[in-house]
Formats: sequence, structure tokens, C-alpha cells
Amino acid sequence: MRLGLSSIVTSIIGLVIIGLLVVVTVFAPFIAPYDPAKGTLSDRLTPPAWQEGGSTAHLLGTDLLGRDTLSRLIFGARTSLAVAVLAILVSGIAGSLLGAIAGYLGGWINTIIMRAVDLAFSFPAILLAMVLAVVVGPSFFNIIFVISLVLWAEYARMARGETLRVREMDYVALAQVAGVSKTRILVRHIMPNVASSLIVLATLQVGIVIIMESSLSFLGVGVPPPTPDWGSMIAEGRSYVVTAWWLSMVPGVAIVATVLSFNLLGDTLTELINPSLQA
Repeated sequence: MRLGLSSIVTSIIGLVIIGLLVVVTVFAPFIAPYDPAKGTLSDRLTPPAWQEGGSTAHLLGTDLLGRDTLSRLIFGARTSLAVAVLAILVSGIAGSLLGAIAGYLGGWINTIIMRAVDLAFSFPAILLAMVLAVVVGPSFFNIIFVISLVLWAEYARMARGETLRVREMDYVALAQVAGVSKTRILVRHIMPNVASSLIVLATLQVGIVIIMESSLSFLGVGVPPPTPDWGSMIAEGRSYVVTAWWLSMVPGVAIVATVLSFNLLGDTLTELINPSLQA
């Protein structure tokens, strides 16, 4: 199946940005010019290098404590991407298994799981995440736990729908006739055939998780200081938007570029898996 020229271009742009993000995340200690947690008060609120009063020693300027903005941006990428990957792994695995079990077994198991899904969808995601974050307290792993609790229902609903489709296939019926156990059918015949749709959903949700994690940090219930985080960087600079615009603008642009890149990649994967959705 062939993609259109626009899809190819946008997917390349998305992959390039994602590739740069991954490289920055993995090699952050070697790329960052300074320790993101340490600053010099005499250098506080230094503008970016291209602005009057700026310095090439701090290409993107410094914050209120004299910490290098570029270094904090680089380590903030590591925090955001780590939270996104781990939260999606936890919620994706748990939600997909529950959804597949509900779709294949049906009956009262399906009823219980889908009522839990309906309950999860009845609350605004960011509000539920904020309440849970306040309850369990701010920490790196608590934020992953909170976001996973919010997102699992999406995977469960999609996995159930795909399982209902796949379980009617001939090879599943033949496996049942051959006496293959339900667990083996679920693991060997159903889950691999619903994985593609779940991977697309996971790709699209990376951006959602990054926005959610940044929002929680912006509100003060995310990853606690001194760990660099894009959301907390924006929060620190909101009172200095006019006099020190780079404090909020730089991490804001990073969030937009990252979310857009994963969305572009997710759209391309959707076209590859579901050709009927192409324009």
C-alpha cells in the first residue's frame, strides 16, 4: 500500500523530531552543557544568546535561579518521555488484556470490565488525574501510576472491540474445535491480531500523556522539584512572560513539537493499517 506524498513528508518530519528527542533523552548527561539542578544567581534571567544581553554560555538563557534553560530542557525531555513510555506500557498492557478477556469470554466478566470502563470514561481525564495525584502525592512513579489509571480504559475498549471481530475468524474457530485452551487462543491467536490497532493508539497517546504530565507539573502535583520538567518550567516562567519570555516559551515549543510529531506518526500508522481512512 502506498502513502501519499504529504503523508510521507509529514511522517519523515515526525520521525526526525522523535529521533532527536530519543537521542537527547538517552544521551542527556553528555549533551547538556550544565547540571540542570545547579545555577549561579549572578547569571539569573540571562536572555538567550541572540538577544541583547545574552551570552553564548547559555544559548537559551537562564531561569530565576541562574540554571541553564537548555540543560533543563534536555533533562525535561527525559522526564516527559520516560513518564509517557512507562505510563503507556502499564496502561496499555493492563487495559489491552482486560479488554481482550472481556471480548473473548463475554458474560459477567465482560459486564464487570465494561462497567469499569464506563466509570473511567465518566470523569474528565485531567480532573481525575489531578485528584488522584493529590491523593497519592507527587513523585515520578506516582504520576505514572495516576496516568495509567486514567488511560487504561481506552485500551480496554479498543481491545474488546478488536477481539469481538477477531474471535469470529475461521482460524479461531478451528483452534476451538482442535481443543486449544482459551488462554492459548487468547495469547497466540487473538492478541497478536489486535496488536496493530493498539500500537497506533499508543503512538497517538504519547502526546496526550506528555500534555497530561506537563499539566500536572504546571499545577504543582506532578514530578516534584528539583527534577527538570517541561510543565514546571512553564509554571516557573508564567509570571515573567513579558520580561523573560524564554522561561515559558522554550518548554512550550518543545511540548508542541513533540506532541505534533507523535500525532503525525500516529496518523501515518493509521493510514497504513486502515487504508480506507485515507483521503
